[in-house]
Amino acid sequence: MSDTVCITGGGPAGMMLGYLLARAGIDVTVLEKHADFFRDFRGDTIHPSTLEVMDELGLLDGLLAIEHSELREIGIRIGDESLPVAQLDRVPGRCKFVALMPQWDFLNFLGAQARRFPSFHLMMESEAIDLLRDGSRVNGVRVKTPQGKKEIRADLVVACDGRHSTLRECAKLSVLDIGAPIDVLWMRLSKYASDPPESLGNVVPGGILVAIDRRAYYQCAFVIRKGGIGDVQTRGIEALRQDVARAAPFLSDRVAEIATWDDVKLLTVKIDRLQQWHVPGLLCIGDSAHAMSPVGGVGINLAIQDAVAAANILVPPLRRGGVTDTDLQAVQRRREFPMRATQWLQVQIQNRVLNKVLQTREPIRVPAALRFLSRFAAMRRIAARIVGVGFRPEHVRIP
Repeated sequence: MSDTVCITGGGPAGMMLGYLLARAGIDVTVLEKHADFFRDFRGDTIHPSTLEVMDELGLLDGLLAIEHSELREIGIRIGDESLPVAQLDRVPGRCKFVALMPQWDFLNFLGAQARRFPSFHLMMESEAIDLLRDGSRVNGVRVKTPQGKKEIRADLVVACDGRHSTLRECAKLSVLDIGAPIDVLWMRLSKYASDPPESLGNVVPGGILVAIDRRAYYQCAFVIRKGGIGDVQTRGIEALRQDVARAAPFLSDRVAEIATWDDVKLLTVKIDRLQQWHVPGLLCIGDSAHAMSPVGGVGINLAIQDAVAAANILVPPLRRGGVTDTDLQAVQRRREFPMRATQWLQVQIQNRVLNKVLQTREPIRVPAALRFLSRFAAMRRIAARIVGVGFRPEHVRIP
């Protein structure tokens, strides 16, 4: 089997790049190792920068017809005080909000749209397990499928297989581990009509909980110290319920829904990045190139921006018949600054705020910077632009 481009991983980066390449008439196959896109406790925030891309592609109205919530102001509750920190009313683009939508709905929608193009091929239950090479150049992948192993030859392989990327390991690409002092426990709790509207971020001494509104329930992220899952489990499930209720008192009447440890999923937080995103014939983007912290919920949107930039840069040489190392280097050069700037900001928040909160049992004083944000709408709009749009938003340039 042979294709112009083979993309490994059907997450946001892989599906968006597959759509954009097929839209441009490039023959592309996307490999997804699971049988469907249904994985709970994934990033569900679709930020204005991604919504703008969907608008440029003529897909926005169809996407927003899917059930979702809209977050127009981001706030945080510290102790008994609620503070607005980001106001999205003036971000550029058509959508002045963050759409909260299960990631599987977004990926299913994008896949359905991509299938309209005859050059798009999606292979489910197909996992890339090794690279194929012609001398020093990657020219395909070895794939495990329910029917057995097969080989797919391609002019270009794009690794979108996540923070534990098999292909970047096969290529022996050097990873810089920046580190993170936190992990996250995901769980779901019911949502009631009487719940406070500013329920997203909740901070108390020793506890941080983020409640993402999924309309019928909250997808809750409870922050713990790095490697602390053993201590949490030793204390027992009832102690975890009490910690959740203390962090977000409005949830105290339903924490019994965390019945067993099967209701709790661990996300091991990583921040890392490749020194070089490519070798001849292979490019890494999204989490395969740079694992992001869940701080700000921006990982999915950076992955989408990587895909848009990659398509803008690579479609012309693909149409001419071949991608060079210079072309692949151009993708990294385009996307490295926004990735580094975002990671730097996440590290500052993790180390200077989240880690300190987890280690203290004393009443928390609102940081001066946060107090400043809450008082001035102009500053909240700057914060919203950083979170909602990012440091270098990408736009579709391919006819």
